[in-house]
Amino acid sequence: MMNMKKIQLWMLLIVAAILSGITVSCSDEDVPDNYYTATELTAAGFLKNNPARFSEFTRILQRSKFLSTLATYGEYTLYAPTNDAVDAYMRSNGYPDVEAIPDDVCDTLARTHIVKGGAYFTADVSDGTLPVLNMDDRNITISCDSDVNNNNAIVYYVNKSARMIERDDSVTNGVVHTIDHMLVSTSMLLPDLIKQDTTATIFAQALALTKVEQKMRKVEDYSYTIGRDSVEEGLPEVFFGADGEKWTNVKYIERRYFKYTAFVETDEIFSKWNIHNLDDLKAYAKQQYDAIFPEDAGKYDDQWDNEKNPLNRFIAYHVLPYLVNYDQLVISGQMKDYYCFLDKADTEDYYETMCPGCIMRASGPKDGRVYLNRKRTTVLEEPGVRVLSPSESGLQLQDCANGVYHYINRPLVFSREALNTRLRIDATTMFPDFLNAQKCRVMFNQKQLTLFKPAFLTNVEASSQSLIGVRGNEIWTNSWEGNMVAICGEFDVTIKLPPVPQTGVYELRMGYNVNPSRGIVQAYLNGVACGVPVDLRSGPDGWKEDTDDEEENRATDKSMHNRGFMKAPDSQGGNASNGGTPFRAASWSMRRILYTGELRQDQEYKLRFRQLLKGNYSLSLDFIELCPKSVYASPEGEDTH
Repeated sequence: MMNMKKIQLWMLLIVAAILSGITVSCSDEDVPDNYYTATELTAAGFLKNNPARFSEFTRILQRSKFLSTLATYGEYTLYAPTNDAVDAYMRSNGYPDVEAIPDDVCDTLARTHIVKGGAYFTADVSDGTLPVLNMDDRNITISCDSDVNNNNAIVYYVNKSARMIERDDSVTNGVVHTIDHMLVSTSMLLPDLIKQDTTATIFAQALALTKVEQKMRKVEDYSYTIGRDSVEEGLPEVFFGADGEKWTNVKYIERRYFKYTAFVETDEIFSKWNIHNLDDLKAYAKQQYDAIFPEDAGKYDDQWDNEKNPLNRFIAYHVLPYLVNYDQLVISGQMKDYYCFLDKADTEDYYETMCPGCIMRASGPKDGRVYLNRKRTTVLEEPGVRVLSPSESGLQLQDCANGVYHYINRPLVFSREALNTRLRIDATTMFPDFLNAQKCRVMFNQKQLTLFKPAFLTNVEASSQSLIGVRGNEIWTNSWEGNMVAICGEFDVTIKLPPVPQTGVYELRMGYNVNPSRGIVQAYLNGVACGVPVDLRSGPDGWKEDTDDEEENRATDKSMHNRGFMKAPDSQGGNASNGGTPFRAASWSMRRILYTGELRQDQEYKLRFRQLLKGNYSLSLDFIELCPKSVYASPEGEDTH
């Protein structure tokens, strides 16, 4: 049993986890007595007060001018290597002492160990990626394991390479974790990192043969420039609408990155499906994709770099042309607890892959794991492919300069069966540049609108009067998954839609919130107007709150549907884990049916929104739905989830 002091400290841990909104997967039942050290020291003071442990790292920080940064007001997470760790690094790199380390290397080393903009304790992130990049613009990934030689105590690792030997030392401007190895960022690109993985040789060979790897080598767009004041200070304040909806924390993204996400089977996983070499994988891919695309069977078998070749399709389907870390694949952590009614539906998101015309379904059921192409209605119809968390993936480095890869537990193949469902595509997943900058699908401590220069946004065409930004995940926001894409000003914006999984009749819908500042928009699909303009300032007549009479509720839904409207889904809402209210019960949360008709898998579709009112107004784009007729016109009717 815990003593009283430990119980009090554990309560602090729980409060910190609730406030932070980040998932906690590994935890100690017995929390050390020195958890959250009470101190009046800054992070810089903490180091200087412990020269026997940190004098060499302190000197690196002094030389790079970052020690003074850690003495200032703010929120920092510092991973502080011991003198022994710095000595080991210098020996391996041929430096006789700290003074021999080149200035630029000192600068990179300092930036690699500092996260600015958040104090992240192990109670906040224990099996995933920090929401904020380090000062070298790289991810910090935390994983954990049990120490069998120490009563199975939890051991935390940083970037798979450094063990936390002391953790969660609270300082006045953040937190310090002591580590036993220096953190060194790799300059490798994602295909080369995968090639280096000796457990995934077959996948790496196929990645090279198909030349998909050549499409994964971009890093940064150096033509993208933005003023420092727009990045650091942002816009002083922005108003939208007649009632003056005010945004005071509006900043631009500084750099435009290209990043990628890969899902990788190890050789051991392949062997369970009798795939023991590259030839076996070629045969497996042909068997699978000839059945999926019979019109192409036998036509491209030896053209390995052709996008219709079966092996090429197999490998390309494993790659997303943007960055999605493990804990971003579906809503997770506190956001999941607050928003999701898991008794009604799994959490889900959809991603366009590098295989033309093929999207991927990510699911997060009650077991807390993440699956690809899993399908559950009233029963589990497709088990899917499980994505392994960082803590399940061993000590292999999986993060690099332009992306990340995740291990999976069985071969991944495009599945029309798993995707024959209502596709609710969160708007944030349609904007690769925001994902690559880590400015969406991550938790923010305050209301923040992050903008990107529209002319540089992938999959977007926009007028010069348009502002396009994202709000990161926020608790208490009346938006699906707690985030949204904000399209603002006298805007005229066109967005490329993800492909449908198969040709057929669909309803194209948008999810949005009603607000007096939202204006009136005309929507177009591939240049053709989608009915009458949508007034975002008010909902439709005839909206009624649900009653205990299911027949009456269905009649209300049918009446609204006939006029092109739907209530919001009931599988998310506010304070869900404590029996809160679903969005379906909110009269300001709407779905609008924009188009009903045929959509083809092999055709590209673009959705345009044009603001009709003069002045600054906004569209809060929550999600897009692509619902097949087999769902919305099924005999049992479409569910409300």
